Amino acid sequence: MNRIDTRFQELQATGRKALIPFLTAGDPSLESTVPVMHALVEAGADVIELGVPFSDPMADGPVIQRSSERALARGAGLRFVLDSVRAFRERDADTPLVLMGYLNPIEIRGAGEFARDAASAGVDGVLLVDLPPEESGEFRAAFNDAGIALILLASPTTTDERLDLLCREAQGYLYYVSFAGVTGASERLDTAAASLRLRAIRTRSRAPVVAGFGIRDAASAAAMAVDAEGVVVGSALVVALAGSDDPAAAARAFLQPLRAALDA
Repeated sequence: MNRIDTRFQELQATGRKALIPFLTAGDPSLESTVPVMHALVEAGADVIELGVPFSDPMADGPVIQRSSERALARGAGLRFVLDSVRAFRERDADTPLVLMGYLNPIEIRGAGEFARDAASAGVDGVLLVDLPPEESGEFRAAFNDAGIALILLASPTTTDERLDLLCREAQGYLYYVSFAGVTGASERLDTAAASLRLRAIRTRSRAPVVAGFGIRDAASAAAMAVDAEGVVVGSALVVALAGSDDPAAAARAFLQPLRAALDA
């Protein structure tokens, strides 16, 4: 059992929903990454998803694409990401950290070496958008050996057969993509339709189910949390950080209303 499992057990015991903010490592600056992570925890984050900058983030909308480009231009590669996790762990040994990104940077390093390095740094889970579960055997084995959860994605277009596989193999939490599209397209979020799908998935999944994509504020977070065990907010937070002279303060100000809405 790693930090993700422990955190969701704690949340379930107290009847609370998980608040999972996403930020891109290295944006809005290299030096602000770790302070922003701590600020998010102070504001009520239960899990942090830390984006690994990538040159072709095909599942992401313009906001996160541009944040990834900015981070890469500053030199925020995989080494920087793992160094940021190590620095965060100097003060926070409890908050679960999930790396979210794409297969290429990790495949270059190799599944086993990456898993060992990530576990040593303090990573609890990895979500690879472009790694199909049917082709994940090598990575799943390496992550299992290192005690890292391989987070899987489900969507409105996932077939029942594939959903059975996802629900059976889910670790940490199952990430439900609330609509077919890219991150940040909040106008496409249909909370009623997503809630129906979430209820069906939760009856089948061995892991908690969280919802992401299109969640931009306290109201949308609260609406999606009714039938999910947590919510992920990314693009709206990235926008708030990018326009601030004090990213840590901006992170707190953005997340606190969402925490209050989930707890209300």
